[in-house]
Amino acid sequence: MAARARSGDGEAFRRLVEPYRRELQVHCYRILGSVQDAEDLLQETLLAAWRGIGGYEERASVRTWLYRIATNRCLNALRAGARRPHDHAVHRAEVPLPEPSRRRAEPSWLEPYPDVLLDEVADHVPGPEARYEARESVSLAFLAALQQLPPRQRAVLVLRDVLGFRAAEVADFLGTTGNAVTSALKRARGALAHELPGPDRESAPLPGSPRERRIVDDFVRAFEAGDVDAIVTLLTDDAWLTMPPLPLEYQGPEAIRRFLSTVALRDGIRYVLLPTRANGQPAFGVYVRDPRTPILHAHGVLVLTLTGDRITALTRFHDNALLTNFGLPRSLRPDRPRTGRAEGEK
Repeated sequence: MAARARSGDGEAFRRLVEPYRRELQVHCYRILGSVQDAEDLLQETLLAAWRGIGGYEERASVRTWLYRIATNRCLNALRAGARRPHDHAVHRAEVPLPEPSRRRAEPSWLEPYPDVLLDEVADHVPGPEARYEARESVSLAFLAALQQLPPRQRAVLVLRDVLGFRAAEVADFLGTTGNAVTSALKRARGALAHELPGPDRESAPLPGSPRERRIVDDFVRAFEAGDVDAIVTLLTDDAWLTMPPLPLEYQGPEAIRRFLSTVALRDGIRYVLLPTRANGQPAFGVYVRDPRTPILHAHGVLVLTLTGDRITALTRFHDNALLTNFGLPRSLRPDRPRTGRAEGEK
């Protein structure tokens, strides 16, 4: 197949790279944090691979060759500052926001990734040196922590600890030495240790399990009713509320209660939540009720992170453009069936 592709056979090239298309997009997403940027860089990767197929000598697998191209394309984009936030992605609060528990130095341009796309990733077993399970490595907590790392450290950690490539392979990808890779990985792991809780793989309910459905149903009832007290009872003591790209973060039931009562659910504002899934977690398209019309208007995407029988993080994305990634509409009629593409369709 590779020989035919090198001879200029476009169909042979397509068949050669197609099995890796979705996992390469997820790889770019981990490094860049944006679904659209990841798709753009995937297309650049495949174009570069097609142009360079004549030089592919099969000394590495096709998968390894493609990961090398994709990684360097992502790093080039980050170095060039090619990623620019869209104006509509910047949320402007309608009322003053309460003082946060923490302010990040920079905005986070992290976006949610639809589970329906994750389901299309081929089941490649990570290398023996991988430290993170597939589910952990696409969680919002992991992705948010990754975005705090310098680009090169970010790439090294993903290649080594998520995908399990050997240090020598990563050094070859990046045109550096094994010692440099080891040093970058050590710094990246140290930084992530300050951002991420320790591994707790057994405490989160399994996706679609009765326990997860019970927590999610309780949250939906409370949120749609505007019942701040009921929402707060579902939170862990160290729960976080974040709103990328805003650098403001609220921790703990009382801080979150204050935000909900004075901002999100103030003055009788009511919402409808349309279920979907993002980053392996329960998520919703959010729609606000307008007392002047029966039409409900889009109000972004909300993702829950669960631990045990409680919610440990609420991540609210205000950019309505994200809804299209989940097959969700920009407006909603009250009689619409309450399901989204990413939850019930493939």
